[in-house]
Amino acid sequence: MGDRSRSSQTIELAPETTGSTIRSWARFYDAVGWLMTFGKASAMRKETVALAQPAAGEKVLDVGCGTGTDAIALRAKVGPGGEVVGIDAAPEMISVARSKAAKRGADIDFRVGLIEEIPFPDDCFDLVLSSFMLHHLPDDVKGKGLAEIRRVLKPGGRFLAVDLTIHGHSFVGHVMTLLGHGERGQATGLRAIIDDAGFGEVEILESKFKQLAFVRALP
Repeated sequence: MGDRSRSSQTIELAPETTGSTIRSWARFYDAVGWLMTFGKASAMRKETVALAQPAAGEKVLDVGCGTGTDAIALRAKVGPGGEVVGIDAAPEMISVARSKAAKRGADIDFRVGLIEEIPFPDDCFDLVLSSFMLHHLPDDVKGKGLAEIRRVLKPGGRFLAVDLTIHGHSFVGHVMTLLGHGERGQATGLRAIIDDAGFGEVEILESKFKQLAFVRALP
């Protein structure tokens, strides 16, 4: 699906977007995530992959893939007959993701790309995942991005959105959420946004992590 010969250390130009990106501290992202989740980051990622239900042979897109942790886990699930692609607006994140995948021998097409301009044709993926990134987007970009996700999903495909049940957009607000003081109603809000984008059968999935919202939808 892409040129996997590109160096894992290549830093490309960042595309223009009004959404927030993490660039200057991308190489520290995993460590910060571990600290902010009080060591629960790995368990949260495992829950994400389990609820995404990737199947052998599927083509999967991780939108806002960050340092590639989810994509690497998904790659192991889809097997040699499947494909995984990860896009992120931050070239620095993509560089870290490529390096991690290379160290693990994971064949993943990581590339710089925007959710509002997903660089793939219609009806391309069986599964699209968006993890901890929708809250970074202004409403107009969020709407365009969700429309793009619908466009690239195959008929019968599925979309899984994972985000904080946000108590606030500040650092303290996120910490409060991860401590279990988030507002569960935010999951309903996320479901409503996805429903408004035209997805079908939008549902909130049950999870042991009440501070997270897992919302699944069909195109």
